[in-house]
Order: sequence, then C-alpha cells, then structure tokens
Amino acid sequence: MSHEINASETTPKLWVGEYYNEGMGRDDIFDKLKEECGVFGVFGHPDAASLSYYGLHALQHRGEESAGICVTDGGDFNYHRGMGLVKEVFDKDLLASLIGSRSIGHVRYSTSGESKLANAQPLVFKYRDGDLAIATNGNIVNANQIRRELESSGSIFQTSSDTEVLAHLIARSSKDFVTATKEALQKLVGGFAFLIMTNDKLIVASDPNGLRPVTMGRLGDAYLFASETCAFEVVGAELVRDIQPGEMLILDSTGMKEDRYTETQRRSLCAMEYIYFSRPDTDLNGSNLHAARKRMGKKMAQESFVDADIVTGVPDSSISAAIGYAEETGIPYELGLIKNKYTGRTFIQPSQELREQGVKMKLSAVRKVVEGKRVVMIDDSIVRGTTSRRIVNLLREAGATEVHVRITSPPFKNPCFYGIDTPSRKELIASYQSIDEIRKEINADSLAFLSKDGLIEAIDSYSTNEMNGGLCLACFDNDYPTEVQFHGTEKFGCGCD
Repeated sequence: MSHEINASETTPKLWVGEYYNEGMGRDDIFDKLKEECGVFGVFGHPDAASLSYYGLHALQHRGEESAGICVTDGGDFNYHRGMGLVKEVFDKDLLASLIGSRSIGHVRYSTSGESKLANAQPLVFKYRDGDLAIATNGNIVNANQIRRELESSGSIFQTSSDTEVLAHLIARSSKDFVTATKEALQKLVGGFAFLIMTNDKLIVASDPNGLRPVTMGRLGDAYLFASETCAFEVVGAELVRDIQPGEMLILDSTGMKEDRYTETQRRSLCAMEYIYFSRPDTDLNGSNLHAARKRMGKKMAQESFVDADIVTGVPDSSISAAIGYAEETGIPYELGLIKNKYTGRTFIQPSQELREQGVKMKLSAVRKVVEGKRVVMIDDSIVRGTTSRRIVNLLREAGATEVHVRITSPPFKNPCFYGIDTPSRKELIASYQSIDEIRKEINADSLAFLSKDGLIEAIDSYSTNEMNGGLCLACFDNDYPTEVQFHGTEKFGCGCD
C-alpha cells in the first residue's frame, strides 16, 4: 500500500495556485536552453529521504518546477511531490515522515507548459505485484506511438508523462518484474536514465546510447545514483562509476546485480551537458566540467582570437570558458557581468516593455570594469539571439567601446529529441541566418563560434575511436544517433511531459 504525504498533514503549502517557475522557459527573459530534470536514488541507507533531499538540492539547476521523493523500507511506499524548489516542497517534519532505506527522487523542468502536480515525479503506481515508482531524466521519442498502441488495447493513462508509458509496458507483461522491465526498455527509443523502484527492488537503467548521464556512488554500504556527480559530493559519497549505455542494475536484499537489457549502440553523451547544463564541479566520464570548459575557452582563443582589453563570461556556465580564453590570450579576465541569484520568486506578469527592462534584474554590467574597454564576451550558446543581444547592449550601455562575442559551441541549428527544451528549427537563429547576420542581430562588433572539431578536442573524454568523440552533436550537425521520425507521433522535449 502506498501513501502520499499531503502537505496539509504537516505545514501549510508555500505555493498555491501560481507557483514558482510555473510554465517558465518559453517566455523567460533569458531564452537559454533548459535541462528538464535530474534524478537521485538511494539503496541501503536508513536516512534515504534526507540523502535524497540534499542530492536533489545539488541537482536543482536541472529542474526548478517540481520536486518529489518516494521511499520504502520494503513495505508500503511513502512519497511526496510538490511544485516549486526542493527547499520549498520539503521541510524537516515532512522529511522525517518519509521513513525508509530506499528512495528515488526527482527535480523537474517542464518544456511544454504542462506544469502541473500530476506530472511531478516520481510517478507512483499500483500493479499486480505491489507498488511501482519511476523517475526519469530524458525523453522517449516514440512515446506517443507506444501510448496510442497501449490505449487502443485498453490502457488508461492518468498523466501526460512519458514515464507512464514504461509503467504500462511493465504492468501488462506476464513475466517476472526484471524480465518485464528489460523487454519494456527494449521498446523505447530516445535518451533516458531511469530509476525504477518496487517494494523489494531498485532498478537503474541508461539508454543504449548513453545520451543522458547517470552515475553510481557509495556511502558506506549504501549505493547512490545521480544525474551528476556533484550530488555525491554534497552527501559525502564516493563516486564509483558511470552507468554504461544499455546497462541495467538490479538491487535487492541479495545485493547488486550488473546486467544489460540491450547492447551499447553508438555512444552519444549529450554535448550540452559539457557545454552548459551540468555544474562545473561535476565529472562526466572522467572529465571535470570546469576543466573541460576552460579547454573550450582556450580552443576558442586559438581559433578566433581578437585583440581586446578584458575578457568576461556570461554567468554562470561561461565563466570557466572565459578564464580559459583569458589564460590563452593573456587578456585579463574580469567580472564584467554579475548575475543576481534572487530574482526567480515572483508572481508579476510584466508587459513586454517591462520584460525588456527586467533583464537588468537578472544580470548587471559592472560599469567601472567595462567602461571605455574593448570587451570579449564569452557565452556557451546562442538560441534565438534575444539573450545575446540584451547582454551585448548591457555592456554597451555600461560604456564598453567594443563587444566581441565568442560562443564556446558550434551554431545551434537543430532541435533536440532527447530531453532538452529547444524551440522549433524556425526559431533557432543559426538555422536561417549566417554568422554575420547573427552578429548584426545581436549588435556585436564580431562573432565567432567554436568549431565542432575544436569542441570534441576540448572535451577530450573519450578515445578518438568513438564517433564524434562519443558525443551527441545533433543540435549542431543534424546527425541524430537514433531514429527520430515515427510517422508524425514523435515527441520533442522532456519525458516528464
């Protein structure tokens, strides 16, 4: 029997009606790409819920709309999900009520605007063998096709989440749970990392291409799993290894079994994890993100040097690259742009005029640093171009005499099917404008992008035998590692939707 902890059973809800970050993304002042979700799992620790709380807090940047934790001690499920940030969804008393040695947790960002509690994860189901909870990071491209097939044979869906598709596939099988899960995963196409929990098992699985990251750690005798290694640092756990593409781990009272549900296909870890999404203190495949981003900046300097007085990075993800650019060129690195970290909690729906002015609420140019200077502005990507234009204009208003923009990724031309919120191709400025046209659009004196080969060399996480260095670069080169067309039923965006 499962029981969802209701906020009214503990303290009053912090958010009712209009909640923090509701449906944000498409209309945000900064049209940055969004990572949709992060997962964190614990097996074999008496304080699993609290560990999950701190782990999810470290993964907050991967999703700010909802958070949830489901725990069990081998019997009933207790779980709580809510809209908002981790620290707003959970409090001390609520965490104390989530008793168990196994847990899975989730933070979510919605791409479609369906920002509602029904889609918050982990999703919890009743099925013939007891309780089932699932949390995922990523996207199932053929989810709509599978969903139609299931509905035509009698399945009734309670959410619009891709994750429910997997639950139905497992529940409809007459085979044992592990075999049913393997066969269900084999039917999915996309990029995903799943944490699947029953009353007596925890299963961890990665997609056959390794598009979405998931790692394993140890804390004493307990096993931990997370979308990023930075979550292990917070709870004092030791990194063990990455979960391999197509791998499936089964944890129960007998220990952990390393298995596979399919063979590794073309290895294709999302390059945007390195460029932008993951925290700089995270390691991916043995490569530290801060170090990798510094190498991107150095490579950018080698490919597209420009004489200037200072280098500055757009906070936060581009600071490491800006330091690398400065070190390679000898041009001083300065904090020319400052990010205000306390602007998210607002119920105001401003007019477009106020929204344009509102960029200064989130980012400020330091006049005494940039005034009278030729500035190299380092950023990680250009999506629609509106963000870059606003930031360039901020620097000019603060007195910069020249603004040279350097982007530490190739031009972003193609939508992502694997769990990143991207606009349609017609909204991606690099898909229909030349580099010089983009330069004029963003009001820069010069503009250059890091080459594809330069990016692969800078990341340097795989052997040269891997195609594209073991990275998915489809957003840059239109070479998708999986099938993405399913007769008009293919799904964009996040598997949480």
